[in-house]
Amino acid sequence: MEANRICLAIVVAAFAGNPAAAGPAAATADVVLAWNARLLAAAEAEDGFLTLKGVRTAAMMHVAMHDALNAITPRYAPYAYHGHAPDADPVAAAAQAAFAVASSQYPGEAPQLRAELERFLAQAAEGPPRRRGISLGESVAHAILARRDGDGWNTEAQYAWQPMGPGVYAEFDEHSGTPKGFVFGAGWAQVRPFLMRSPDQFRSPPPPDVASDAYVAAYDEVREVGRFQSRTRTADETHLALWWKEFVEASHNRLARDLASISGLDPWQAARLFALLNMAIFDGYIASFDAKFAYNHWRPYTAIRWAANDGNPRTVPEADWNNLHRHTYAFPSYPSAHGTACAAAMGVMANVFGARRGFTMRIPLVDSAGPGSPKIAPDPPTRSFANFDDAAMECALSRVYLGIHFRYDSIQGNRLGSTLAGYGLSHHLVPIGR
Repeated sequence: MEANRICLAIVVAAFAGNPAAAGPAAATADVVLAWNARLLAAAEAEDGFLTLKGVRTAAMMHVAMHDALNAITPRYAPYAYHGHAPDADPVAAAAQAAFAVASSQYPGEAPQLRAELERFLAQAAEGPPRRRGISLGESVAHAILARRDGDGWNTEAQYAWQPMGPGVYAEFDEHSGTPKGFVFGAGWAQVRPFLMRSPDQFRSPPPPDVASDAYVAAYDEVREVGRFQSRTRTADETHLALWWKEFVEASHNRLARDLASISGLDPWQAARLFALLNMAIFDGYIASFDAKFAYNHWRPYTAIRWAANDGNPRTVPEADWNNLHRHTYAFPSYPSAHGTACAAAMGVMANVFGARRGFTMRIPLVDSAGPGSPKIAPDPPTRSFANFDDAAMECALSRVYLGIHFRYDSIQGNRLGSTLAGYGLSHHLVPIGR
């Protein structure tokens, strides 16, 4: 109980003095926060965030809410809809926009989504503003859905396995728990981004050569700190390795809801936050998978077990090496997708809440191993950070302690995510008159 009070105090102190934190406006962003939680719960229930569908829908939904609000009172540049409806009711417009996008992607959730819509429409008095809000919400939803039509989010690309060799991604179906010949996410490298011009706009440089000093240093590190029952990994490093396992779509949207509520964002600020946040996460996956399949770099699990054949006498092989959670994801290593998406999301939140703001983040449950494995509750369920950059870097490096990435995977993922977040913030949904 005392630890929880300390965590709460840290969060509250982090926002002391923030102009957005004062006044009764906190409750007015409820339409944005509620739809975010509702949509992501439906997405996680359907596929556990193992496809791009959930974050893509969240991005479209929040863009629609953002464009609807800014068609009424323009504060930020629109993304897909450029009309004006100054007399429309903002709550009705935002709720209708959210419903139209969410129900188009999750028709099986229509009753629950309809109930959420009616809850917010009930807050708007009957009359022309309410009707204009509903009409506006439909229009902006159609605009973003049309813009994303044919973006290839569910494209299945053919993957060509390469002969086993130093640094080359190799199959480990016994460790990933996937069918033989399966590779995850090859099609993600070809999806049209939201913020970037193309998937390869910020492609990471090549990973270190297997014969290089940089590779040997990264190899030795992950072999020791990432191993199962490591003697050099600290208790805190073990905690953060497991704690950060939750997919970014869930963990960072939850954090954004918490911070938006505490800081008292109004609907315009909240809609922009969640639109940029989810577009950045989506693009983070696209950018990292573009590089993953361009370089086809192997995972530590393969590298350490096969080191006797890598041509480098400085890499010590271990034929039975295993990592902390005894699982490796079935796609190439470099750069870290988790590190990329974390940095992209944290970059957006730093822009909205302040780069030097401290905060406490909660993650209640994570997979014990791979997707579908039994859930475990991290103890404690929270970690505190001095700023968003520190959190993003810890998120990236957690994959080294988990034993599924080399340090250079994590560092380059962090750089990639930060770069695309900066680009997105300077080119999309910018404050009007900036």
